[in-house]
Amino acid sequence: MTADLLKTPLYDLHVELGARMVPFAGYAMPVQYPSGLMAEHRHTRTAAGLFDVSHMGQLRLAGPEAAAAFETLVPVDVIGLGVDRQRYGLLLNDAGGIVDDLMFVNRSDHLFVIVNGACKAGDIALMQQKIGARCQVQPLPERALLALQGPHAVTALRRLLPGVEKLVFMTGGAFNWNGADLYITRSGYTGEDGFEISVPGERAEALARALLAEPEVQPVGLGARNSLRLEAGLCLYGNDIDATTTPVEAALTWAMQKVRRAGGERAGGFPGAEFVLAQLSGDLPVRRKRVGLIAKERIPVREPAPLENFDGQAIGQVTSGLLGPTIDQPIAMGYVGTDYAEPGTEVFAMVRGKPVPMLVSAMPFVPARYHRG
Repeated sequence: MTADLLKTPLYDLHVELGARMVPFAGYAMPVQYPSGLMAEHRHTRTAAGLFDVSHMGQLRLAGPEAAAAFETLVPVDVIGLGVDRQRYGLLLNDAGGIVDDLMFVNRSDHLFVIVNGACKAGDIALMQQKIGARCQVQPLPERALLALQGPHAVTALRRLLPGVEKLVFMTGGAFNWNGADLYITRSGYTGEDGFEISVPGERAEALARALLAEPEVQPVGLGARNSLRLEAGLCLYGNDIDATTTPVEAALTWAMQKVRRAGGERAGGFPGAEFVLAQLSGDLPVRRKRVGLIAKERIPVREPAPLENFDGQAIGQVTSGLLGPTIDQPIAMGYVGTDYAEPGTEVFAMVRGKPVPMLVSAMPFVPARYHRG
């Protein structure tokens, strides 16, 4: 472990719990604990897993123009978002490529935004440059972020914070725990019901220990977080989406509300709008699509395996792949030419020179269990 890695407020706790620490997004992060990736994955699917996601960037956009300003950077409806409601968003560049994916909440007097750890410095600089004159762009490096995920997450968390069970998927609320101000959303990146908890950094370890003391909760590292999100059909920034991928190619058009599309009340007005809206309307051809893939043989297929058609011609590439612990089959996500994007299409992943047959599949691979009330 190199000395120049940053540490989250839970670093000492991870070490105490026997975590194997690895570099991730500039931080020393736990990839797994002694129980191992498979056990951690299954525990999250059946009970509750606690994740340290404090490497991610938290910031607030404040001022009367914050929502309108933020809409100039993302192709989503910010102005129409209700108080304490959360939405998934995409920062785009002038070619319509995805600079980062993020979550944001309308907290009435400001927008609370969570961005990816590896992208946070660039995202914050971009926001300060593009909209800093219209609203306050305030990073919150003093706050930590915990994710509690799984079907029993609500059981454990409501013992510490009665009332948290009233939240539904993609809503949030302010809570107080032993004098610490928390903001909690009912969301996460595993496909399970669960919560993300923003907590002052100096109180994060105490809260994590209190949660781990609950019988349902075990610590979970980045390894299982990756297998969980892949089974849930969710993108990993830098693997499945990047600055060369548009929302249409990435099959993320569900994140673009009608109001920002052609004919909508506030259509366009975001970076790359001409490209993205032309791809949506069919005026600009979409040459590739993000798809799910399930191997027909029990051979794990990992990124960046090339994808070929029956005649051995290159048609795409795997961007994420592993043996899905829940579905017990090798699964992957990748991009293929649009002619091959229909579910049920057979393609071949090249693994050490051998073609592994895979079927294009709808996602998620494991049905989502979000609590929608």
